[in-house]
Amino acid sequence: MAKLLLIDDDAEVLEINKKYLTEEGFTVYTSADPVKGIEYAKKVKPDCILLDVMMPGMDGYEVCSQIRTFSSVPIIFLTGKGSEDDKINGLVTGGDDYIVKPYSLRELKARIDVILRRSVRSAPKKESHILTFGGLTIDQLAHRAFYKDEDLLLANREYEVLLYLATHPNKEVTFEELGTALFGTYQEADRRSVMVNMSRLRKKMTIDHTLENMIETVWSKGYKFIVH
Repeated sequence: MAKLLLIDDDAEVLEINKKYLTEEGFTVYTSADPVKGIEYAKKVKPDCILLDVMMPGMDGYEVCSQIRTFSSVPIIFLTGKGSEDDKINGLVTGGDDYIVKPYSLRELKARIDVILRRSVRSAPKKESHILTFGGLTIDQLAHRAFYKDEDLLLANREYEVLLYLATHPNKEVTFEELGTALFGTYQEADRRSVMVNMSRLRKKMTIDHTLENMIETVWSKGYKFIVH
């Protein structure tokens, strides 16, 4: 799951946001000190930063400017200052979004999800770790798969099944071949494990008819990833 860095001098806000976002499956790091927050950004390399504007010593705009000298990580400003000039200043200094307090935690998560999807979508397609098949995108660095910008939320084994098939397009992949790729070795008893993981993967691919039909069953042999 994605890593988040929260930088805010309000300890209560940090605690509330961290608790909620952790429960939503994110790995969350926090800093109540803007200078230490910049160091965290270098160290943990988060996928998204939630950054307060009004902080003592160094405001969020300056923190954002410094982070931009070494990282293009998406940054969402969280602030009680909601004027047009404030929002423009946030965007000009390198922010990607701007949420005015008070906000709901559900809205906060939704904004994060949008930012993360946009980040994956905008990654250069020429990079070898990005595989694209129509609306399906597989990010081999993030170990995540998306269909039309919607995260399929695959478990590790489900992702590994999809990745192996996608890297062998239009080829019959046997149970033995897939099982060996997943588990390192293969015994006939592993066939059921392969089938269970495939079943779970397919359930998550039923969100769209085209996506669902990308994987065909080869009777008694295995599977085939169909690329037209």
